[in-house]
Amino acid sequence: MVAVFNKELLSWYLITLKLRETVDTGNQNTDDTPTSARSVNPFEQPPTPPQQQQQTEKRQPCELKNISTSGNVEEETYLSESTQWVISITEKLEQARQDENAGSWAKLCIYRVPKCLREGDDKAYVPQIVSLGPYHHGRKRLREMDRHKWRALHHTLKRTNHDVKHYLEPIKELEEKARACYEGEITLSSKEFVEMMVLDGCFMLELFRGAAGGFKHLGYSRNDPVFAMRGIMHSIQRDMIMLENQIPLFVLDRLLGLQMGDLDQKGFVAKLALRFFDPLMPSDEPLQQKYLTRMESSMGHSTVFDPLTEQDGLHCLDIFRRSLLRRGPQPSARMWIRRWSQADRVADKRRQQLIHCVTELKDAGIKFKKRKTDRFWDIKFKNGVLRIPRLLIHDGTKSLFLNLIAFEQCHLDCSNNITTYVIFMDNLINSPQDVGYLHYYGIIEHWLGSDAEVADLFNRLCQEVVFDIKESYLSLLSEQVNRYSEQKWNAWRASLKHNYFSNPWAIISFSAAVVLLLLTTAQTFYGVYGYYKPPRQPI
Repeated sequence: MVAVFNKELLSWYLITLKLRETVDTGNQNTDDTPTSARSVNPFEQPPTPPQQQQQTEKRQPCELKNISTSGNVEEETYLSESTQWVISITEKLEQARQDENAGSWAKLCIYRVPKCLREGDDKAYVPQIVSLGPYHHGRKRLREMDRHKWRALHHTLKRTNHDVKHYLEPIKELEEKARACYEGEITLSSKEFVEMMVLDGCFMLELFRGAAGGFKHLGYSRNDPVFAMRGIMHSIQRDMIMLENQIPLFVLDRLLGLQMGDLDQKGFVAKLALRFFDPLMPSDEPLQQKYLTRMESSMGHSTVFDPLTEQDGLHCLDIFRRSLLRRGPQPSARMWIRRWSQADRVADKRRQQLIHCVTELKDAGIKFKKRKTDRFWDIKFKNGVLRIPRLLIHDGTKSLFLNLIAFEQCHLDCSNNITTYVIFMDNLINSPQDVGYLHYYGIIEHWLGSDAEVADLFNRLCQEVVFDIKESYLSLLSEQVNRYSEQKWNAWRASLKHNYFSNPWAIISFSAAVVLLLLTTAQTFYGVYGYYKPPRQPI
């Protein structure tokens, strides 16, 4: 048996040869056999004429004459595998066509954090106590909290005198819309997905309402292991603000409306969520009194402060981010040239240096002062003074900033304000000395072990983040700071002040040296002057 190296060509050749033999046989039977004689057994193969057999043998290459039966079986197997391969590719292309449908991406707002962002710090994006939504649903180490989720649902049904079907059927109507909010395929069945939405959603609402109006009022014991303001609540809040651990806001709105008997509760969950997540705010400025109004007293009233007056929120992380950017008076309007104008360019990783570090700016004559405002991102620069609001850093700040940055990197319809602020602070802080200087002026307050940990935190936050400086709300301010620091006179003046006016003793020494220099100069002048112009002698 002669080896055949190109199996694909051999397969197509055999198929072509078989078809040609069939056609030639049919033509020969049509020409030589009467019509009546052709009514034979259709399953019986007609004999091949000797002349045609000779022609067929002449058409076959010499190396194909000795192919054994086992070779034919091998070729048939190869053809079968090739057919399966083509079918598999066709199915993948059909799936790609369905994924390409623009409608399937329209409501996408809850993302899986890209691997490039989570490398080296996966813990900041993965919940440690409670799972919400499908991404971490059913994880073994998070199942302990499921018992308390069922307790929350039980309390809700008992308090409202509702049957569970009262929630399942309305949420079933939102299933397709809710699934479209999540990135990638959700493998849960319809019943499992709806059950998860109801269970997780009621759990979140119980926490929100308990933090606003008191858990005792909802029927929980004062020593409840979860539904009480204990130390574990901070860890739960940190898990619930993660990007991969979100429930669509319209699902929570529907559940609260079903509990209250009024489906027009849009926006109220947002108010409850802001009150619940307030301890995570990266500022120690207290919420205004209107934020702290007890939510239970405002049930059914539309006059309560609404943080989402312009547009609907997507989920709790989106609401929290908007509250960070909206607290206090709004900044002046800027032209945010966002995503749709980026079709012809890609952000350059080399152009993310907004500003120099604190040490360099200080040597260039720039002063730092704390700005009194609860908007931690609202930085100002005027007359050589960089005014930065106070930033409070605790053990949950890193996870909070990382998830906010991941959301801004993934979602098309939001600005990069938080990313810009973090990169700005990352540029300012290069060493523990920079942190110490900002801490001295009250700009940074942290509960970490040392200034070195704070510096390391900022230096790791934006390692794989890419954004365009032109779209940064701090781009103009950075240009002003850099232009001021490049003026040599400012650097000379700063050096003089640092070396000779840094403390009272230095000022006294400098003043004494100046007086001594002036006296010496005067003495020298009068000595030279008296030599060339001696005084006149009296006659």
